[in-house]
Amino acid sequence: MVDNGIKWRAMPADFPPWDRVYAFFRRWRDHGLVKEFHDRLRGRVRMSLGRDAEPTAGLIDSQSVKADAVVGADSRGFDGGKLVNGRKRHVVVDTLGLLLGVMVTAADTGDRAAAQVLLERVSDAHHRLALIWADGGYTGSLVDYCLATLALILTIVKRSDDNKGFVVLPKRWIVERLFAWLMRTRRLARDFERRTTSAEAMIYWSMTLLMTRRLARSRPKPA
Repeated sequence: MVDNGIKWRAMPADFPPWDRVYAFFRRWRDHGLVKEFHDRLRGRVRMSLGRDAEPTAGLIDSQSVKADAVVGADSRGFDGGKLVNGRKRHVVVDTLGLLLGVMVTAADTGDRAAAQVLLERVSDAHHRLALIWADGGYTGSLVDYCLATLALILTIVKRSDDNKGFVVLPKRWIVERLFAWLMRTRRLARDFERRTTSAEAMIYWSMTLLMTRRLARSRPKPA
């Protein structure tokens, strides 16, 4: 299923015609229903684990992924650090690794510039959020901006100069695990969507599937 009118035709046999499925997807995407379904489930998952529905702390990071040929030049770019030609997924997660917000941009978009927009959206939606952990790519004026404008404490988790090679930093593994969860969804192995809003909706769908499975497993079995 891709919003280019072609790959949507490859639907399972027990589904309605592809154009009707896409019409529902487009309607839910444009009216914010995909995100609303996701957010309600996230609150249920948090409460099932003994947490408050609204988080007070989270983490921010980004992931660059290759883009399919259907992705236009207006929303794709080259990430020189990761050597990826495609798009970048900027995410904010809670301390359980559940998604609080996502923004998809061209891969050459700077992390700090995208974080300023994304954190504003997330803080507007989650008024109890007070602390965000981030890696060294988010240092600089963003720290002061978050505190002065968003009332958010942006704490940078720095890598020690003594560490060599791949190192799992405190707290940072939580958001890295989210990226691993997303990559289990074959559809998200690369970006296939023409529109960034469709790419964001697919990420919300992936996390929705993960959370519904968790909630189904947590139900008590009948006696």
